[in-house]
Amino acid sequence: MLDNGYQPAATMTTHRASFKEYLAIARLDHMTKHVFIIPGIVIAYAVREPSVEFTAALVFIGFMSAIAIASANYVINEWLDREFDAFHPTKSKRSAVQWSFSPQLVYLEYAIFAVVGLVLAYSVGTLFFYTSVLFLLSGLVYNVQPLRSKDRPYLDVISESVNNPIRLTLGWTMVDPTTLPPSSLLLAYWTGGAFLMAAKRLSEYRDITGAGGADLLHRYRRSFRYYTAESLTVSCFLYAMMSAFFIAVFLTRYRFEYILALPFIAILFSSYLWLSLLKNSIAQRPERMFRSKRLIASLVMVVVSLLFLSFVDLPLLYVIFEPSFVPADMMKPNN
Repeated sequence: MLDNGYQPAATMTTHRASFKEYLAIARLDHMTKHVFIIPGIVIAYAVREPSVEFTAALVFIGFMSAIAIASANYVINEWLDREFDAFHPTKSKRSAVQWSFSPQLVYLEYAIFAVVGLVLAYSVGTLFFYTSVLFLLSGLVYNVQPLRSKDRPYLDVISESVNNPIRLTLGWTMVDPTTLPPSSLLLAYWTGGAFLMAAKRLSEYRDITGAGGADLLHRYRRSFRYYTAESLTVSCFLYAMMSAFFIAVFLTRYRFEYILALPFIAILFSSYLWLSLLKNSIAQRPERMFRSKRLIASLVMVVVSLLFLSFVDLPLLYVIFEPSFVPADMMKPNN
């Protein structure tokens, strides 16, 4: 038992789930995570020619598709994790732990969300549809045996964060259905997502082990058996540095003006790491990240700077950063 009196929910009485509980495991309240689609739309609009089909209606359908597929992934996630979530201080309150569900109805719910998501995706475009299929498959790789990547240290973070470049691509292909985002941008988004997931793991590790629940933490997620606070902190630093590198590569190759947004991106990373070090941090519940005024302020600075730099040319930057070398004779003292 933890110091705060928490006991595994496996000992709790379960009751037959109602329609409300079946809807709850789809986690529609997590749709705020789809904010990561927006930069794909903005950047593609700035560096590519928007397609003639690009309309507000198309964007709406695209978002509905992403929400449906994400909900399908959440359904299978919560159902297959119910026995493990019982050992987590907050996830033990999830519907799949607290209530008795029909397996047939759960898989039917998964199929409905998946089919609706893919049908909507097909109406948006071919590349958007293929990306949506990848989005759906990523949920199976992450949750379902024999792969179940979430049980493997470091691979759990890397495989979960692949949803970030997928969301970026969904936004990009809404604007330009003929190309994919540059690899540097995809890798920046991927490693940036890995930073967010590693920070989430760090926050969970610190809180649960600090309350004396190391054994329960290992039973909740097998990958935690191989983590320490130090290794998770170092991995956050590594992912942040890699993301910054790929961001810089993209910025300098595709629109040099974006380089001025890099300090704001660094502030955003720092704000999120600071949050992850707080007790009961919202980093453990990314769907609530908008409750942090500090994080919101950092995010607004990034969005505003990217929007401004997407449509404003600054020729002086090219002059300032033009490669130049100091001649040796300038170093000689004057006679």
